Amino acid sequence: MGLTKRIIPCIDVDLDDEGDPAVYTGVHFEDLEYTGDPVEMAKRYNEAGADEFVFLDITASADGRETMLGVVEDVADEVFIPLTVGGGIRTREDIKETLRAGADKVSITTGALERPELINEGAAAFGSQCIVISVDAKRRFDEGGEHYFDVDGESCWFECTKKGGREGTGIDVIEWAKEAEDRGAGELFVNSIDKDGTKDGYDVPLTDAVCDAVDTPVIASSGCGGPEDAYEVFTEADADAALAASIFHFDEYSIQEVKEYLDERDVPVRL
Repeated sequence: MGLTKRIIPCIDVDLDDEGDPAVYTGVHFEDLEYTGDPVEMAKRYNEAGADEFVFLDITASADGRETMLGVVEDVADEVFIPLTVGGGIRTREDIKETLRAGADKVSITTGALERPELINEGAAAFGSQCIVISVDAKRRFDEGGEHYFDVDGESCWFECTKKGGREGTGIDVIEWAKEAEDRGAGELFVNSIDKDGTKDGYDVPLTDAVCDAVDTPVIASSGCGGPEDAYEVFTEADADAALAASIFHFDEYSIQEVKEYLDERDVPVRL
């Protein structure tokens, strides 16, 4: 655990009833609750000591629309730390336009699962450091997987889903993580649909399994309820970064509080 661990706030952005961008928070990608304005929240996190910032357009892929690049530009104007943007990215041109709007990295889920060559194309054109493959994983307790793990005394595998977790793919997360790495992904963003919004801790078995399978940096996401959960995913799964949303959005903990907790327990962080 020599390298500095990153703490990354994330906003899930959708269009409200008037068609304006807004941040929403939910549980298991459902029951979304209005949380705030994306530009104002970006500014706040930039000033709060975040190591990076993630902007996810959570319905772009499901609705078949492009990412809201105008909002990305406004967010980029307020953020002076690495900015990752995801949602609705399907082509090399989408990657180009998102980077041009101010993103430092793009996060791709559905577009890469439906056409894996997009990873190769993006890495070749813009560099692997720009290409983050987001994995929306769901536990399956059947015989359809390739890699099985013990979770709470039961054997399960992890399935890749797409379109914001709305559709299963039958693809094993571990196989997909290795393929994404081989195709040139510079980072893997591992979301647990089972843990999303629950605040009862990251999916450590999932994160650990992916970290063991690849050398590419892994961002753990979904389920953070406090500093102790970040500590657990860093020490037990050796994730490279911990992403959180609700605990920061609702001022339950500050980024500084999480970092100080980790620093006191000898987890290397940037204070």
